[in-house]
Amino acid sequence: MLENGTVAPDFTLPDQNGNDFTLSAHRGEIVVLYFYPRDNTPGCTREACSFNDELDQFRGLNATVVGVSADSAASHQKFIARYNLGFTLLTDAGHDVMTRYHAYGEKLMYGKKTVGVIRSTYLISRDGTILKSWNKVNTATHAKVVMKALEEAEKGQN
Repeated sequence: MLENGTVAPDFTLPDQNGNDFTLSAHRGEIVVLYFYPRDNTPGCTREACSFNDELDQFRGLNATVVGVSADSAASHQKFIARYNLGFTLLTDAGHDVMTRYHAYGEKLMYGKKTVGVIRSTYLISRDGTILKSWNKVNTATHAKVVMKALEEAEKGQN
């Protein structure tokens, strides 16, 4: 995981509509950047839907939620439509950004070492630094955990 307080690495990736999303263009906003293995799988669907359920609260705190996987734009579009997701999904086909964020690499899965996406989330501040990060999440409740951390960070700013 990247250390809290460090500058989040900048990147540009295509979204579900083929438009570029550049992290640094979102300075002045809080960004919830989460990495997930695959569209339309049980855990990833639970996680996406949990972020979607909290979306109004995130937006109320001027936070942008963004999901990243290696899936194609077409896959993301189907995933968004199927679950009525209201946030951006990015494609990192080569795992370059995931690797820079320590969200791709060796992991244990069912007791076996494998290489793949490491489900993780970064809460990035308005100035582009990492406020908090998670690399072990409960997909059903993770969005609430991130929301709580965001609310605590906002209290600290006032």
